[in-house]
Amino acid sequence: MGIVDDNISAVPGRGKLSSLLGGLKEHPLARVGPGLITGVADDDPSGIATYSQAGAQFGLNMLWTMPLCFPLMAAVQSMCGRIGRVTGKGLAANIKAFFPPFVLKFVVVLLLIANTLNIAADIAAMGEVAELVTGMNRHLATLFFTFGTLVLQVLVPYHRYVNFLKWLTLSLLAYAAVLFTVHVPWSEVALRTVWPRLSMNAETATVAVAIFGTTISPYLFFWQASEEVEEMKGDLPLIEDAARSGTELRRLRWDTWSGMFYSDATSYFIILATAVTLNVAGITNIETAAQAASALQPLAGDFAFALFATGILGVGLIGVPVLAGSAAYALAEAMGWQEGLELKASDARGFYGVIAVSILAALAIQYLPISPMKALFWSAVINGIVAVPLMVVVILLASSRSVMGPFTSGWPIVILGWVATALMAGASIMMLLPG
Repeated sequence: MGIVDDNISAVPGRGKLSSLLGGLKEHPLARVGPGLITGVADDDPSGIATYSQAGAQFGLNMLWTMPLCFPLMAAVQSMCGRIGRVTGKGLAANIKAFFPPFVLKFVVVLLLIANTLNIAADIAAMGEVAELVTGMNRHLATLFFTFGTLVLQVLVPYHRYVNFLKWLTLSLLAYAAVLFTVHVPWSEVALRTVWPRLSMNAETATVAVAIFGTTISPYLFFWQASEEVEEMKGDLPLIEDAARSGTELRRLRWDTWSGMFYSDATSYFIILATAVTLNVAGITNIETAAQAASALQPLAGDFAFALFATGILGVGLIGVPVLAGSAAYALAEAMGWQEGLELKASDARGFYGVIAVSILAALAIQYLPISPMKALFWSAVINGIVAVPLMVVVILLASSRSVMGPFTSGWPIVILGWVATALMAGASIMMLLPG
């Protein structure tokens, strides 16, 4: 995601790499804003693992979560993007300005922990899937993905690298394509989407928390707010330039809601695909990414297997930079450091240091003797719990005239935000209850 525009050619290979990515500048996705990348990063390997487990364990009976999640996730992300564009500052900077110091420390520490675990699980799953598809040693593959992602973030300016990320968003289409390779009982699908057969117990609540946690994730809040600031490219924040508010807020709404719809529809397809394959075949517990993809091979054929595996790799290449970047934005804003993906590394050492440390720490964690798929699932559960207090903070910021001036979020968006917070808090409490 990058750092410098000047003197790119001074670093060997940098000019060619930047030129290659820069050549994508005028592609059809060039006008799409942060909402699309945020939405696709939402379906990172952690999300894929969680949706796969939901489909394998509960069949069609977890499909209802995605129509419910869509307006809730879109509302929360809309508030985050609005905070960034209206104030010209990221989420952590706004929390620092308008809340007591302990609030900022609390949410940033939780974010750093959850993000590092999530990155570790993501890169481990990517290495495992690469081994499955190519035969390459998973640890070597993990090293390749880790350092490749880090080098791109450091050497390529964000405005160029972002175009590469936008093309990667097409990898989500793989999960819709899987459905063309298997039999889908569409009448039953429609019924269970609105009328599931579930026992409300701790097991069900745990999966629900994981689904909500991987769909409405804390790192996405920080990322979208900060990327709206990056996209301003020197423009004044709306609180200082009200004349642009109509155009900018319409663009932000369209970008966010369409990006979240793309993400949510894909999540629905993943649950559906694993429900009509793995669950039907009696495979109800996903231990590894290799198992999830391999199980599809005899059930749905080589094409479905290849699509599923390719999707994990594609969204992982988006998810890891977003996770690392959101942590860097949060800590840099909290500490008052220079921050931004267009800055030179020498001008934002702390910011890029957080990116490097979080990715390298995740690389070390992923060598622990735990199942990557299980780590992915539980990182989603952690995100679901962490998101609750952070969503309260986001709603209060987006509703405050002292923060947003005349551009506070409307009451329908605020109500949806409170509904999302209440549902995630309730599911978290139910998950922790005995029995």
